[in-house]
Amino acid sequence: MADACAYVAGHSLGEYSALTAAGALQLSDTARLLKLRGASMQKAVPVGVGSMAAILGLDLPDVQAIASEASNAEIVEAANDNSSGQVVVSGHKGAVEAAVALATERGAKRAVILPVSAPFHCRLMQPAADAMAEALAEASISTPCVPVIANVTAAPVTSPDEIRKLLVEQVTGMVRWRESVIAMRTLGVEQGVELGAGKVLCGLVRRIEKDIECLNAGTPEEVEALIGQLKG
Repeated sequence: MADACAYVAGHSLGEYSALTAAGALQLSDTARLLKLRGASMQKAVPVGVGSMAAILGLDLPDVQAIASEASNAEIVEAANDNSSGQVVVSGHKGAVEAAVALATERGAKRAVILPVSAPFHCRLMQPAADAMAEALAEASISTPCVPVIANVTAAPVTSPDEIRKLLVEQVTGMVRWRESVIAMRTLGVEQGVELGAGKVLCGLVRRIEKDIECLNAGTPEEVEALIGQLKG
């Protein structure tokens, strides 16, 4: 089905789904890599040491400035640039709490600690990135049938070696989803389909680029209907 599309993209873990859909990864390899990724991320930081928080109502530059100020002797960084006015920060628990307090003082509509098990997409995940680098070095990655918009560059990628490199960087790097959607619109995308349960990504796409129509196919029946539509 991916070859009926111009591009594929996925948010964080979803990037592996996008690569699998485009034929860059085999499903069995994806399952193995994601199992390792999850276990490595949990192992990288002891429970209770890290945290994440959603900052609503402030844009990326403002949140990055707040994170820089809140870091002090600890780490807190922008982890997900989801859309205008929705940025997630990640790092040491104390630094994240300090960032939440600063964001509230500086006009955030809401700043809330997220119920997550680890501080994803920040430098604290370096041990997990090292583990993924080793695993991905041995993984078979093919040229995708359509370009994949990479999380950490917000740009199309087709080279297997570059995909391998970017998947390692993704573990500690910021998910540039807002820029990814903007890039797809710039590349001529007018319609997108979110595959899977829920409509979170469709909601973000509508907030970022109102000119992109976003559909959702979450059940097997909806996916089959979509395939029929694409074939037609």
